[in-house]
Amino acid sequence: MELKEIKKIVQLMTENELSEFLLEDEACTLQLKRGSTVVTQVAAAPQAAAPLAAPAASAPAADAPDAENSADDGLVEITSPMVGTFYRSPSPDTDQFVEVGAEVSDDMVVCIVEAMKVMNEIKADVTGTIKKILVDNATPVQFGQPLFLVEPA
Repeated sequence: MELKEIKKIVQLMTENELSEFLLEDEACTLQLKRGSTVVTQVAAAPQAAAPLAAPAASAPAADAPDAENSADDGLVEITSPMVGTFYRSPSPDTDQFVEVGAEVSDDMVVCIVEAMKVMNEIKADVTGTIKKILVDNATPVQFGQPLFLVEPA
């Protein structure tokens, strides 16, 4: 399933005030729930270990905006459209997509979220300047989790 399809499903859920969505096929199962932090993607057993690292990785990101809440006013979040693993570069031996201070456009790829062995390119969907990177490389992320803060142009 492509990222655009998942975004479209989330948009339809919002527009139609649906609280749950379940899609099953031979390749994968996608379950989305609005109004809670539970989002499940059923995958092979190796991904079951990923949630163990999530609380430690998300705690610093959650604390940072509270500590500097006034400095973050007016910034736009780029959020994860799915559960997966966040990567700042296309491969370990290449440059990162963006750094703090980088200018981005709405169609520019800023990171990759790997879900079920599929590398999903995440686009900025906003034009501006990257002010903060909220997630460490190779860290598990949740649906809707802020990844970057951008000062809109």
